[in-house]
Amino acid sequence: MIRVLVVDDQFLIRAGLVGLLRAAPGFEVVGEAGDGAEAVRQAAATRPDVILMDVRMPGMTGIEATARILAGAPDPAPRILILTTFDLDEYVYDALRAGAAGFLLKDSGPERLLAAIAAVGGGDGLFAPSVTRRLVEAFARRPEAGQAVELGVLTARETEVLRLTARGLSNLEIADQLFISEATVKTHLNRAMSKLDLGSRAQAVVVAYESGLVTPGGPRT
Repeated sequence: MIRVLVVDDQFLIRAGLVGLLRAAPGFEVVGEAGDGAEAVRQAAATRPDVILMDVRMPGMTGIEATARILAGAPDPAPRILILTTFDLDEYVYDALRAGAAGFLLKDSGPERLLAAIAAVGGGDGLFAPSVTRRLVEAFARRPEAGQAVELGVLTARETEVLRLTARGLSNLEIADQLFISEATVKTHLNRAMSKLDLGSRAQAVVVAYESGLVTPGGPRT
């Protein structure tokens, strides 16, 4: 059973999401919130597995709420799935940087939404690699995007796995390219994320771009 907190400032959208989840097997709605501040309080009180987080809200935005929730969450931290109207949305980029597990468009159908929640709840960090890669590339071009990230703590293999992950390859595709098992890919990526203090695969992609390990518009492999 995946325990879900639903956050959206528009009542009808929030009610629709809650109704969908309550009608679907395998999901439990543990709370709902209409703004970021309430989301932070509800996350601490209910300890959800997944948070559906609206990114654009008055007052505390979904970005700030995501950062606060993840900063204060005991292990295991909730997986935060950002809901947005536009796929190329700078708010989403900043939310991924803050540690959100991925994002989903609000006009996605019910089956896609439920599959996304299940994927994120099961530990998959990047629900739509190709779209997220396009988003990251668009905003990694900004002059202020570059951040000093020390990748020297990574082994050569961890660095290579991080680079290919940022290029949008799945674990299976990386395994095939490097002639290692899919489980080994996951191990290398998890170790890299741990060394860099990253909470999600999406956050790892952002760091790879901002550190210069991967450049916008470069080859996929």
